[in-house]
Amino acid sequence: MIQLLFLVLFAEGAVALTLMWKIGPLRELAMRGLDQLKTGKGPATVKTLACTMSVILASSVASILKIQNRGAKLGTVTPMDQVLWRTHLVEASLIGYTLFLALVINRLHHYLRKLINLRRTVNSSQEEVENLKKEQQRFKEKEETSLNEIKKLHEEVASLKERLQKLKLESAEHEKRAETAEVHVTALQKQSEELLLEYDRLLEDNQILQTQALAFRG
Repeated sequence: MIQLLFLVLFAEGAVALTLMWKIGPLRELAMRGLDQLKTGKGPATVKTLACTMSVILASSVASILKIQNRGAKLGTVTPMDQVLWRTHLVEASLIGYTLFLALVINRLHHYLRKLINLRRTVNSSQEEVENLKKEQQRFKEKEETSLNEIKKLHEEVASLKERLQKLKLESAEHEKRAETAEVHVTALQKQSEELLLEYDRLLEDNQILQTQALAFRG
């Protein structure tokens, strides 16, 4: 029994040291083993062993107290009681250390698992932050491109406004020229009418003169 307890105690000590100090891949192997131990029927088995060892511990403590009480009553302790007392004391100590190391291993595994999850969360958060920075950089580049395009559009609008203003001025000048041309055409039409009237009058005078000349000859 004592040899088995020493073996279990050394094994638990090795596992605890492996969890506390990272030695190559041993920590990962220990974590995987503990993860498997905590799944399925593992927790029930561990609780059963812990309860059994607790009962043995209580029995050993009770035997130690009985031997001490017996020695106190008799005033002396027999060699057999001394051997039994030492044996029960060693068993109780080993069982206590074993249960304590099991509790320490359980807590170490729990906190290491939390630490691993936190590191994964931190890494994912860092990746998200890097992605956000990249997206922000892209957004800034798009914003700069949009600002340049808006600036170009403003310049084009300004140039179009200038062209429109010039076209308006040219249109106003053409309208003025058209009005002047209409006035000139109207004046020419009036002159043409006057000339036609004068031409008709001259034709009439010519006919009168021809009539007079024929009458004078006759």
